[in-house]
Amino acid sequence: MTESTSTGDHAILPPAGVETDPLESGGAPAPVKRRRLVDLAPLKASPVFARLWIGNAISGIGAQMTIVAVGLQIFDMTASTMAVALVGGIALLPMVIAGLWGGMIADAFDRRRVLIVSSLTGWVAVLGLVALSSWDAALIADGQRAEVWPFYVLTTVNTVAATVSGATRSAVTPRILPAHLISRATALNGIAIGIMLTLGPALAGVLVAAVGLPITFAIDAVLFTAGFVGILGLPRLPPLGVVAKPGLESLRDGWRFLRQAPNIRMSFLVDIIAMSFGRPFALLPAVGAIAIGGGPITVGVLTAAAAVGTLLASLFSGPVAHVHRHGLAVARAISIYGGFVALFGAVLLAMALGWGGPVGTEWTQVAWPALAVAALALAGMGASDEISAIFRSTMMLTAAPDEMRGRTQGLFTVVVAGGPRIGDLYAGAAASLVALWCPPLIGGFLIIVLIAVVTRVQRSFLAYDARTPTP
Repeated sequence: MTESTSTGDHAILPPAGVETDPLESGGAPAPVKRRRLVDLAPLKASPVFARLWIGNAISGIGAQMTIVAVGLQIFDMTASTMAVALVGGIALLPMVIAGLWGGMIADAFDRRRVLIVSSLTGWVAVLGLVALSSWDAALIADGQRAEVWPFYVLTTVNTVAATVSGATRSAVTPRILPAHLISRATALNGIAIGIMLTLGPALAGVLVAAVGLPITFAIDAVLFTAGFVGILGLPRLPPLGVVAKPGLESLRDGWRFLRQAPNIRMSFLVDIIAMSFGRPFALLPAVGAIAIGGGPITVGVLTAAAAVGTLLASLFSGPVAHVHRHGLAVARAISIYGGFVALFGAVLLAMALGWGGPVGTEWTQVAWPALAVAALALAGMGASDEISAIFRSTMMLTAAPDEMRGRTQGLFTVVVAGGPRIGDLYAGAAASLVALWCPPLIGGFLIIVLIAVVTRVQRSFLAYDARTPTP
Protein backbone atom coordinates (compact mmCIF):
# COMPACT_ATOMS: atom_id res chain seq x y z
CA MET A 1 0.00 0.00 0.00
CA THR A 2 3.02 2.28 -0.35
CA GLU A 3 3.83 4.13 -3.52
CA SER A 4 6.49 6.24 -5.16
CA THR A 5 6.85 9.83 -3.95
CA SER A 6 8.28 11.08 -7.23
CA THR A 7 6.55 14.18 -8.56
CA GLY A 8 8.03 14.20 -12.04
CA ASP A 9 9.93 17.50 -11.68
CA HIS A 10 13.70 18.06 -11.92
CA ALA A 11 14.44 18.64 -8.23
CA ILE A 12 17.50 16.95 -6.79
CA LEU A 13 16.28 13.81 -5.03
CA PRO A 14 17.71 12.49 -1.75
CA PRO A 15 19.65 9.22 -1.70
CA ALA A 16 17.72 5.95 -1.89
CA GLY A 17 16.13 5.02 1.41
CA VAL A 18 16.03 8.62 2.62
CA GLU A 19 13.24 11.16 2.32
CA THR A 20 12.90 14.76 3.34
CA ASP A 21 10.84 16.03 6.26
CA PRO A 22 10.17 19.68 7.05
CA LEU A 23 11.81 21.15 10.11
CA GLU A 24 9.80 23.46 12.28
CA SER A 25 12.54 26.10 12.02
CA GLY A 26 11.87 27.56 8.63
CA GLY A 27 10.66 24.42 6.87
CA ALA A 28 14.07 23.48 5.43
CA PRO A 29 14.27 19.86 4.34
CA ALA A 30 16.34 17.44 6.35
CA PRO A 31 17.14 13.85 5.49
CA VAL A 32 15.09 11.33 7.41
CA LYS A 33 15.90 7.66 7.28
CA ARG A 34 13.02 5.49 6.13
CA ARG A 35 11.68 3.38 8.94
CA ARG A 36 9.50 0.35 9.31
CA LEU A 37 8.68 0.70 13.00
CA VAL A 38 6.39 3.38 14.38
CA ASP A 39 7.82 6.90 14.55
CA LEU A 40 8.05 8.24 18.12
CA ALA A 41 8.73 11.82 17.01
CA PRO A 42 5.33 13.16 18.25
CA LEU A 43 6.08 11.97 21.80
CA LYS A 44 9.45 13.73 21.72
CA ALA A 45 8.15 16.89 20.06
CA SER A 46 5.33 17.51 22.54
CA PRO A 47 5.47 16.43 26.23
CA VAL A 48 1.82 17.49 26.47
CA PHE A 49 0.88 15.03 23.73
CA ALA A 50 3.03 12.36 25.41
CA ARG A 51 1.21 12.72 28.75
CA LEU A 52 -2.18 12.68 27.06
CA TRP A 53 -1.22 9.62 24.99
CA ILE A 54 0.10 7.63 27.95
CA GLY A 55 -2.86 8.49 30.16
CA ASN A 56 -5.36 7.63 27.44
CA ALA A 57 -3.68 4.25 26.84
CA ILE A 58 -3.83 3.30 30.53
CA SER A 59 -7.39 4.46 31.16
CA GLY A 60 -8.46 2.89 27.88
CA ILE A 61 -7.43 -0.54 29.17
CA GLY A 62 -10.05 -0.19 31.88
CA ALA A 63 -12.64 1.12 29.43
CA GLN A 64 -12.20 -1.94 27.21
CA MET A 65 -12.43 -4.21 30.24
CA THR A 66 -15.80 -2.65 31.02
CA ILE A 67 -17.08 -3.10 27.45
CA VAL A 68 -16.34 -6.83 27.58
CA ALA A 69 -17.56 -7.17 31.17
CA VAL A 70 -20.91 -5.52 30.38
CA GLY A 71 -21.50 -8.03 27.58
CA LEU A 72 -20.62 -10.93 29.87
CA GLN A 73 -22.79 -9.52 32.66
CA ILE A 74 -25.87 -9.20 30.45
CA PHE A 75 -25.34 -12.57 28.75
CA ASP A 76 -25.02 -14.15 32.21
CA MET A 77 -28.28 -12.51 33.28
CA THR A 78 -30.28 -13.20 30.10
CA ALA A 79 -28.48 -15.94 28.06
CA SER A 80 -29.46 -13.83 25.03
CA THR A 81 -27.13 -12.66 22.24
CA MET A 82 -29.76 -10.11 21.22
CA ALA A 83 -29.76 -8.67 24.75
CA VAL A 84 -26.00 -8.20 24.46
CA ALA A 85 -26.41 -6.54 21.05
CA LEU A 86 -28.95 -4.12 22.54
CA VAL A 87 -26.17 -2.57 24.64
CA GLY A 88 -24.97 -0.85 21.50
CA GLY A 89 -28.39 -0.45 19.92
CA ILE A 90 -29.88 1.43 22.88
CA ALA A 91 -26.85 3.73 23.08
CA LEU A 92 -26.87 4.50 19.35
CA LEU A 93 -29.23 7.51 19.20
CA PRO A 94 -27.86 9.19 22.37
CA MET A 95 -24.35 8.64 21.03
CA VAL A 96 -25.23 10.27 17.69
CA ILE A 97 -26.65 13.30 19.49
CA ALA A 98 -23.61 13.42 21.79
CA GLY A 99 -21.22 13.28 18.86
CA LEU A 100 -22.92 16.13 17.02
CA TRP A 101 -23.43 18.27 20.11
CA GLY A 102 -20.03 17.40 21.56
CA GLY A 103 -18.33 18.44 18.34
CA MET A 104 -20.04 21.83 18.49
CA ILE A 105 -19.02 22.21 22.15
CA ALA A 106 -15.41 21.37 21.26
CA ASP A 107 -15.43 24.16 18.65
CA ALA A 108 -17.07 26.70 20.99
CA PHE A 109 -15.36 26.17 24.37
CA ASP A 110 -11.98 25.46 25.89
CA ARG A 111 -11.27 21.87 24.77
CA ARG A 112 -9.39 21.06 27.99
CA ARG A 113 -12.47 21.93 30.06
CA VAL A 114 -14.73 19.87 27.80
CA LEU A 115 -12.43 16.86 28.28
CA ILE A 116 -12.46 17.25 32.06
CA VAL A 117 -16.26 17.38 32.32
CA SER A 118 -16.94 14.51 29.89
CA SER A 119 -14.30 12.27 31.48
CA LEU A 120 -15.68 12.78 34.98
CA THR A 121 -19.17 11.93 33.69
CA GLY A 122 -17.91 8.63 32.28
CA TRP A 123 -16.15 7.83 35.55
CA VAL A 124 -19.36 8.30 37.55
CA ALA A 125 -21.16 5.91 35.16
CA VAL A 126 -18.49 3.24 35.74
CA LEU A 127 -18.88 3.63 39.52
CA GLY A 128 -22.58 3.00 38.97
CA LEU A 129 -21.77 -0.23 37.12
CA VAL A 130 -19.63 -1.32 40.07
CA ALA A 131 -22.58 -0.79 42.42
CA LEU A 132 -25.09 -2.53 40.13
CA SER A 133 -22.89 -5.56 39.52
CA SER A 134 -22.22 -5.88 43.25
CA TRP A 135 -25.97 -5.74 43.91
CA ASP A 136 -26.62 -8.44 41.31
CA ALA A 137 -23.93 -10.66 42.88
CA ALA A 138 -25.60 -10.24 46.29
CA LEU A 139 -29.01 -11.15 44.88
CA ILE A 140 -27.71 -14.35 43.27
CA ALA A 141 -27.18 -15.81 46.74
CA ASP A 142 -30.95 -15.44 47.32
CA GLY A 143 -31.83 -16.96 43.96
CA GLN A 144 -32.69 -13.62 42.36
CA ARG A 145 -31.15 -11.31 39.74
CA ALA A 146 -31.01 -7.55 39.33
CA GLU A 147 -32.92 -5.77 36.59
CA VAL A 148 -31.10 -5.49 33.26
CA TRP A 149 -32.28 -2.01 32.24
CA PRO A 150 -30.06 -0.06 34.68
CA PHE A 151 -27.01 -1.63 32.99
CA TYR A 152 -28.27 -0.29 29.67
CA VAL A 153 -28.76 3.18 31.16
CA LEU A 154 -25.31 3.45 32.74
CA THR A 155 -23.60 1.98 29.67
CA THR A 156 -25.37 4.58 27.53
CA VAL A 157 -24.22 7.41 29.81
CA ASN A 158 -20.67 6.07 29.63
CA THR A 159 -20.91 5.85 25.84
CA VAL A 160 -22.18 9.43 25.55
CA ALA A 161 -19.33 10.71 27.72
CA ALA A 162 -16.76 8.72 25.75
CA THR A 163 -18.15 10.08 22.47
CA VAL A 164 -17.74 13.70 23.58
CA SER A 165 -14.27 12.96 24.98
CA GLY A 166 -13.18 11.16 21.82
CA ALA A 167 -14.27 13.97 19.49
CA THR A 168 -12.61 16.60 21.65
CA ARG A 169 -9.37 14.67 22.15
CA SER A 170 -8.96 14.20 18.40
CA ALA A 171 -9.57 17.89 17.76
CA VAL A 172 -6.86 18.72 20.33
CA THR A 173 -4.07 16.91 18.45
CA PRO A 174 -3.42 19.51 15.71
CA ARG A 175 -3.19 22.21 18.43
CA ILE A 176 -0.36 20.50 20.33
CA LEU A 177 1.63 19.04 17.41
CA PRO A 178 3.06 20.44 14.13
CA ALA A 179 1.14 19.45 11.01
CA HIS A 180 3.82 17.15 9.56
CA LEU A 181 3.59 14.89 12.64
CA ILE A 182 -0.18 14.32 12.50
CA SER A 183 -0.08 11.03 10.55
CA ARG A 184 2.59 9.69 12.91
CA ALA A 185 0.55 10.77 15.93
CA THR A 186 -2.42 8.93 14.44
CA ALA A 187 -0.28 5.80 14.14
CA LEU A 188 0.80 6.21 17.76
CA ASN A 189 -2.85 6.51 18.75
CA GLY A 190 -3.31 3.19 16.99
CA ILE A 191 -0.71 1.68 19.31
CA ALA A 192 -2.61 3.07 22.29
CA ILE A 193 -5.81 1.52 20.93
CA GLY A 194 -3.97 -1.73 20.34
CA ILE A 195 -2.73 -1.75 23.93
CA MET A 196 -6.24 -1.04 25.19
CA LEU A 197 -7.86 -3.68 23.04
CA THR A 198 -5.17 -6.28 23.74
CA LEU A 199 -4.89 -6.00 27.50
CA GLY A 200 -8.42 -4.82 28.32
CA PRO A 201 -10.47 -7.73 26.93
CA ALA A 202 -7.87 -10.34 27.93
CA LEU A 203 -7.80 -8.99 31.49
CA ALA A 204 -11.60 -8.82 31.53
CA GLY A 205 -11.93 -12.48 30.56
CA VAL A 206 -9.41 -13.60 33.18
CA LEU A 207 -10.69 -11.29 35.93
CA VAL A 208 -14.36 -12.17 35.39
CA ALA A 209 -13.49 -15.86 35.63
CA ALA A 210 -11.17 -15.38 38.63
CA VAL A 211 -12.61 -12.60 40.82
CA GLY A 212 -16.02 -11.78 39.35
CA LEU A 213 -17.69 -8.93 37.51
CA PRO A 214 -17.90 -6.28 40.30
CA ILE A 215 -14.13 -6.19 40.85
CA THR A 216 -13.55 -6.06 37.09
CA PHE A 217 -15.68 -2.93 36.85
CA ALA A 218 -13.92 -1.46 39.91
CA ILE A 219 -10.49 -1.82 38.28
CA ASP A 220 -11.70 0.33 35.37
CA ALA A 221 -12.67 3.04 37.86
CA VAL A 222 -9.13 2.97 39.29
CA LEU A 223 -7.38 3.05 35.90
CA PHE A 224 -9.41 6.11 34.95
CA THR A 225 -7.13 8.32 37.06
CA ALA A 226 -4.21 7.94 34.61
CA GLY A 227 -6.24 9.38 31.75
CA PHE A 228 -7.47 12.21 33.92
CA VAL A 229 -3.92 13.20 34.85
CA GLY A 230 -3.05 13.41 31.14
CA ILE A 231 -6.04 15.70 30.53
CA LEU A 232 -5.14 17.97 33.46
CA GLY A 233 -1.66 18.41 31.90
CA LEU A 234 -3.12 20.08 28.80
CA PRO A 235 -2.82 23.85 28.38
CA ARG A 236 -5.90 26.00 27.90
CA LEU A 237 -7.25 25.41 24.40
CA PRO A 238 -9.80 28.15 23.68
CA PRO A 239 -11.33 28.47 20.20
CA LEU A 240 -9.29 30.08 17.44
CA GLY A 241 -10.94 32.88 15.50
CA VAL A 242 -14.72 33.22 15.42
CA VAL A 243 -16.50 31.21 18.10
CA ALA A 244 -19.30 29.00 16.77
CA LYS A 245 -22.02 29.00 19.42
CA PRO A 246 -23.49 25.50 19.87
CA GLY A 247 -26.88 25.28 18.29
CA LEU A 248 -28.76 24.79 15.06
CA GLU A 249 -26.76 27.38 13.12
CA SER A 250 -23.46 25.78 14.15
CA LEU A 251 -24.81 22.43 13.01
CA ARG A 252 -25.85 23.97 9.69
CA ASP A 253 -22.35 25.41 9.23
CA GLY A 254 -20.91 21.96 9.73
CA TRP A 255 -23.39 20.45 7.28
CA ARG A 256 -22.58 23.11 4.65
CA PHE A 257 -18.90 22.29 5.05
CA LEU A 258 -19.54 18.55 4.60
CA ARG A 259 -21.60 19.18 1.46
CA GLN A 260 -18.43 20.61 -0.06
CA ALA A 261 -16.15 17.89 1.35
CA PRO A 262 -16.66 14.71 -0.73
CA ASN A 263 -13.49 13.01 0.50
CA ILE A 264 -14.42 13.41 4.17
CA ARG A 265 -17.96 12.21 3.43
CA MET A 266 -16.61 9.14 1.67
CA SER A 267 -14.29 8.34 4.59
CA PHE A 268 -17.41 8.22 6.78
CA LEU A 269 -19.34 6.04 4.35
CA VAL A 270 -16.66 3.36 3.87
CA ASP A 271 -16.22 3.03 7.62
CA ILE A 272 -19.97 2.69 8.16
CA ILE A 273 -20.01 -0.13 5.60
CA ALA A 274 -17.15 -1.94 7.33
CA MET A 275 -18.52 -1.58 10.84
CA SER A 276 -22.17 -2.28 9.98
CA PHE A 277 -21.46 -5.65 8.38
CA GLY A 278 -18.16 -6.62 9.99
CA ARG A 279 -18.62 -6.47 13.77
CA PRO A 280 -18.89 -9.99 15.23
CA PHE A 281 -18.02 -8.97 18.81
CA ALA A 282 -21.61 -9.11 20.10
CA LEU A 283 -21.53 -12.79 19.11
CA LEU A 284 -18.49 -13.65 21.19
CA PRO A 285 -20.24 -14.58 24.47
CA ALA A 286 -22.30 -17.13 22.51
CA VAL A 287 -19.21 -18.22 20.55
CA GLY A 288 -17.40 -18.95 23.81
CA ALA A 289 -20.40 -20.75 25.25
CA ILE A 290 -21.69 -22.92 22.38
CA ALA A 291 -19.64 -22.56 19.18
CA ILE A 292 -15.92 -22.75 19.97
CA GLY A 293 -16.09 -23.25 23.73
CA GLY A 294 -14.00 -21.81 26.55
CA GLY A 295 -16.52 -19.36 28.02
CA PRO A 296 -15.32 -15.92 29.19
CA ILE A 297 -11.64 -16.68 28.59
CA THR A 298 -12.32 -17.41 24.91
CA VAL A 299 -14.20 -14.11 24.69
CA GLY A 300 -11.15 -12.34 26.08
CA VAL A 301 -8.74 -14.21 23.79
CA LEU A 302 -10.70 -13.48 20.62
CA THR A 303 -11.26 -9.83 21.49
CA ALA A 304 -7.58 -9.47 22.35
CA ALA A 305 -6.61 -11.13 19.06
CA ALA A 306 -8.21 -8.25 17.16
CA ALA A 307 -6.28 -5.85 19.36
CA VAL A 308 -3.00 -7.68 18.68
CA GLY A 309 -3.60 -7.09 14.99
CA THR A 310 -4.24 -3.40 15.69
CA LEU A 311 -1.09 -3.17 17.79
CA LEU A 312 1.13 -4.90 15.22
CA ALA A 313 -0.17 -2.70 12.41
CA SER A 314 0.64 0.36 14.52
CA LEU A 315 4.07 -0.88 15.58
CA PHE A 316 5.06 -1.37 11.95
CA SER A 317 3.45 1.87 10.81
CA GLY A 318 6.70 3.59 9.83
CA PRO A 319 5.83 3.50 6.10
CA VAL A 320 2.66 5.59 6.61
CA ALA A 321 4.75 8.74 6.21
CA HIS A 322 5.59 7.66 2.64
CA VAL A 323 2.00 6.85 1.53
CA HIS A 324 0.17 9.75 -0.11
CA ARG A 325 -2.85 8.08 -1.79
CA HIS A 326 -4.80 7.84 1.45
CA GLY A 327 -8.18 7.11 -0.14
CA LEU A 328 -6.78 4.19 -2.12
CA ALA A 329 -5.08 2.83 1.00
CA VAL A 330 -8.36 3.03 2.95
CA ALA A 331 -10.34 1.22 0.23
CA ARG A 332 -7.82 -1.62 0.00
CA ALA A 333 -7.55 -2.00 3.78
CA ILE A 334 -11.34 -2.24 4.22
CA SER A 335 -11.64 -4.82 1.43
CA ILE A 336 -9.03 -6.96 3.21
CA TYR A 337 -10.97 -6.42 6.43
CA GLY A 338 -14.06 -7.88 4.76
CA GLY A 339 -12.09 -10.98 3.77
CA PHE A 340 -11.05 -11.64 7.36
CA VAL A 341 -14.64 -11.12 8.59
CA ALA A 342 -15.81 -13.78 6.13
CA LEU A 343 -13.05 -16.12 7.36
CA PHE A 344 -14.35 -15.80 10.93
CA GLY A 345 -17.84 -16.65 9.71
CA ALA A 346 -16.47 -19.69 7.87
CA VAL A 347 -14.98 -20.96 11.14
CA LEU A 348 -18.33 -20.68 12.88
CA LEU A 349 -20.06 -22.43 9.98
CA ALA A 350 -17.56 -25.29 10.17
CA MET A 351 -18.24 -25.68 13.89
CA ALA A 352 -22.00 -25.62 13.27
CA LEU A 353 -21.54 -28.47 10.81
CA GLY A 354 -19.87 -30.51 13.56
CA TRP A 355 -16.29 -30.39 12.25
CA GLY A 356 -14.80 -29.35 15.59
CA GLY A 357 -16.44 -31.83 17.95
CA PRO A 358 -18.28 -31.09 21.22
CA VAL A 359 -17.42 -27.93 23.17
CA GLY A 360 -18.32 -26.44 26.53
CA THR A 361 -17.98 -23.33 28.67
CA GLU A 362 -14.84 -24.52 30.47
CA TRP A 363 -11.39 -23.59 29.14
CA THR A 364 -10.59 -27.29 28.81
CA GLN A 365 -13.57 -27.72 26.44
CA VAL A 366 -12.25 -25.53 23.62
CA ALA A 367 -12.02 -26.58 19.96
CA TRP A 368 -8.38 -25.52 19.61
CA PRO A 369 -8.05 -25.50 15.80
CA ALA A 370 -11.20 -23.41 15.47
CA LEU A 371 -9.99 -21.02 18.17
CA ALA A 372 -6.64 -20.60 16.40
CA VAL A 373 -8.18 -19.79 13.01
CA ALA A 374 -10.79 -17.52 14.57
CA ALA A 375 -8.05 -15.64 16.45
CA LEU A 376 -6.10 -15.27 13.19
CA ALA A 377 -9.19 -13.86 11.46
CA LEU A 378 -9.79 -11.35 14.24
CA ALA A 379 -6.12 -10.33 14.27
CA GLY A 380 -6.36 -9.69 10.52
CA MET A 381 -9.48 -7.62 11.10
CA GLY A 382 -7.69 -5.55 13.73
CA ALA A 383 -4.64 -4.93 11.53
CA SER A 384 -6.56 -3.94 8.40
CA ASP A 385 -8.98 -1.77 10.36
CA GLU A 386 -6.07 0.06 11.99
CA ILE A 387 -4.44 0.77 8.61
CA SER A 388 -7.74 2.22 7.42
CA ALA A 389 -8.13 4.26 10.63
CA ILE A 390 -4.65 5.81 10.37
CA PHE A 391 -5.32 7.23 6.92
CA ARG A 392 -8.95 8.21 7.57
CA SER A 393 -7.99 10.09 10.75
CA THR A 394 -5.11 11.86 9.04
CA MET A 395 -7.40 12.96 6.21
CA MET A 396 -9.84 14.34 8.76
CA LEU A 397 -7.28 16.30 10.77
CA THR A 398 -5.37 17.78 7.86
CA ALA A 399 -8.14 18.51 5.35
CA ALA A 400 -10.56 20.22 7.77
CA PRO A 401 -9.86 23.76 9.11
CA ASP A 402 -9.46 24.17 12.91
CA GLU A 403 -12.82 25.93 13.34
CA MET A 404 -14.51 22.84 11.87
CA ARG A 405 -12.40 20.15 13.53
CA GLY A 406 -14.61 19.74 16.57
CA ARG A 407 -17.71 19.21 14.46
CA THR A 408 -16.02 16.95 11.91
CA GLN A 409 -14.40 14.95 14.71
CA GLY A 410 -17.76 14.76 16.48
CA LEU A 411 -19.33 13.30 13.36
CA PHE A 412 -16.27 11.09 12.86
CA THR A 413 -16.66 9.79 16.42
CA VAL A 414 -20.35 9.12 15.77
CA VAL A 415 -19.43 7.13 12.68
CA VAL A 416 -16.59 5.23 14.37
CA ALA A 417 -18.69 4.44 17.44
CA GLY A 418 -22.11 4.31 15.80
CA GLY A 419 -21.17 1.94 12.99
CA PRO A 420 -20.20 -0.81 15.44
CA ARG A 421 -23.50 -0.41 17.25
CA ILE A 422 -25.40 -0.82 14.01
CA GLY A 423 -23.13 -3.81 13.44
CA ASP A 424 -24.05 -5.20 16.85
CA LEU A 425 -27.74 -4.99 15.98
CA TYR A 426 -27.16 -6.60 12.58
CA ALA A 427 -25.09 -9.38 14.15
CA GLY A 428 -27.57 -10.01 16.94
CA ALA A 429 -30.61 -10.02 14.65
CA ALA A 430 -29.02 -12.20 11.93
CA ALA A 431 -27.65 -14.65 14.50
CA SER A 432 -31.06 -14.90 16.19
CA LEU A 433 -32.94 -15.37 12.91
CA VAL A 434 -30.44 -17.68 11.16
CA ALA A 435 -27.30 -18.81 13.02
CA LEU A 436 -24.10 -17.51 14.59
CA TRP A 437 -22.12 -17.98 11.38
CA CYS A 438 -24.51 -15.95 9.22
CA PRO A 439 -23.68 -12.30 10.11
CA PRO A 440 -19.87 -12.52 9.69
CA LEU A 441 -19.88 -14.82 6.65
CA ILE A 442 -22.47 -12.82 4.68
CA GLY A 443 -21.27 -9.50 6.06
CA GLY A 444 -17.68 -10.04 4.98
CA PHE A 445 -18.66 -10.55 1.35
CA LEU A 446 -21.03 -7.57 1.49
CA ILE A 447 -18.19 -5.33 2.64
CA ILE A 448 -15.97 -6.30 -0.29
CA VAL A 449 -18.73 -5.73 -2.84
CA LEU A 450 -20.01 -2.45 -1.39
CA ILE A 451 -16.54 -0.90 -1.11
CA ALA A 452 -15.89 -1.69 -4.76
CA VAL A 453 -19.20 -0.09 -5.76
CA VAL A 454 -19.00 3.16 -3.74
CA THR A 455 -15.36 3.90 -4.61
CA ARG A 456 -16.15 3.36 -8.28
CA VAL A 457 -18.95 5.92 -8.00
CA GLN A 458 -16.82 8.46 -6.07
CA ARG A 459 -13.47 8.19 -7.89
CA SER A 460 -12.03 11.36 -6.32
CA PHE A 461 -11.63 9.44 -3.06
CA LEU A 462 -9.21 6.99 -4.67
CA ALA A 463 -7.27 9.93 -6.14
CA TYR A 464 -6.90 11.78 -2.79
CA ASP A 465 -3.28 12.95 -2.31
CA ALA A 466 -2.09 13.84 1.19
CA ARG A 467 0.46 16.30 -0.24
CA THR A 468 -2.44 18.52 -1.30
CA PRO A 469 -5.18 17.65 1.23
CA THR A 470 -8.65 18.58 0.05
CA PRO A 471 -11.79 17.86 2.06
